[in-house]
Amino acid sequence: MARPSVGELQFAKAKAYFKEFLEKRRERLEPLLYTVETPALLIDLKGAVDKYEQVRKAFEGFKVFYAVKANDDERLLRALARVGAGFEVASCEELARVLAAGGRPELIISSNPVKRPEFIDYASSVGVEAFAVDSFAEVDKIRAVAPRAKVYVRLAVPNEGSEWPLSRKFGLSVEKALEVLEYAGQKGLIPYGLTFHVGSQCNNLQNWFNAVKLSARLWEEARRKGIKLYMLNAGGGLPVRYYNEALRPEDVAYYLKGLLRKYFPVTPSELQIEPGRGIVGDQGVMVLSVIGKAEREGERWLYLDAGVFNGLAEALGGIRYPAYLDKEGPLKEWVLGGVSCDSMDLIAKGVYLPEPEVGDRLFLLSTGAYTTVYASRFNGFPPPKVVTF
Repeated sequence: MARPSVGELQFAKAKAYFKEFLEKRRERLEPLLYTVETPALLIDLKGAVDKYEQVRKAFEGFKVFYAVKANDDERLLRALARVGAGFEVASCEELARVLAAGGRPELIISSNPVKRPEFIDYASSVGVEAFAVDSFAEVDKIRAVAPRAKVYVRLAVPNEGSEWPLSRKFGLSVEKALEVLEYAGQKGLIPYGLTFHVGSQCNNLQNWFNAVKLSARLWEEARRKGIKLYMLNAGGGLPVRYYNEALRPEDVAYYLKGLLRKYFPVTPSELQIEPGRGIVGDQGVMVLSVIGKAEREGERWLYLDAGVFNGLAEALGGIRYPAYLDKEGPLKEWVLGGVSCDSMDLIAKGVYLPEPEVGDRLFLLSTGAYTTVYASRFNGFPPPKVVTF
């Protein structure tokens, strides 16, 4: 028997994922797939809550803060607030959304290391107590607005193997982080703990290993300096399935807890984790329509009614969404182009699908996170409408 081709394997994975996603939600989802006006992002609220509960159970002993930047739909926030989720926010707009959805200030943190002064003021005024820092300037800014705030320093840790690395823009070495903690204490703030981020969509357990070792080193050096830390925040990074399977929350939790037992003789008083993609990423499917076809220099192009500027920006960074067309027939290789007239609006190359026709629907899976929140109205095309079910 001949081995399946690359295209056959790719389409088979996308088809299996689509069928599995549909089967678990058939009664609620099937009526929408072929009737909703496109482009649309369909979000399973029950699935997102179930995923939150899965993460909470796996990370028993941790406080779980949903990273609002992943998807800030108000219905999603309300659903998570109802089950007691915490929230991680970075702006006045995100904070206002969380409060309106029923989020409790004592369960809100801000891990963005660079914040606008008006956000610090607003957050402090409603009872948010803890803010991340990774510079002396940020300490000064927080002290000027919230002089008794708790601060936690962000460590720079390796992000190898993560689909969306986050290590260049933020984070400090152990030595510099210790200086910032000392400075915060001298300025009257409360040196509260530390945080790290292994990179979004991280399937490399080595990143958590390196992060915990660095955290333990900073924790011990702070102790020697007379700085008592209380909290360790393990950031986000929980991966979701795209074409290939991903580490489960249970896998990461088991490994992370083992590392903490090994490298922290005394467990920190408070443990935190702040997944965003890991809660909502695989609970969404984007429904698009084929609006054009062409063949150019030997490549088959398929044009869709959304693109990288109005919902699929992570495609520019290498995220590959499983693409499924509900048709049978010989597979052909396609380039997926977006709706705008910009040549950068390219969603994916090397996508294998049966022959589509203009008007057909294409389904992109695992689009629950970092899609509509990244969207602009470039060229006059609006973001996909969010429909919850």
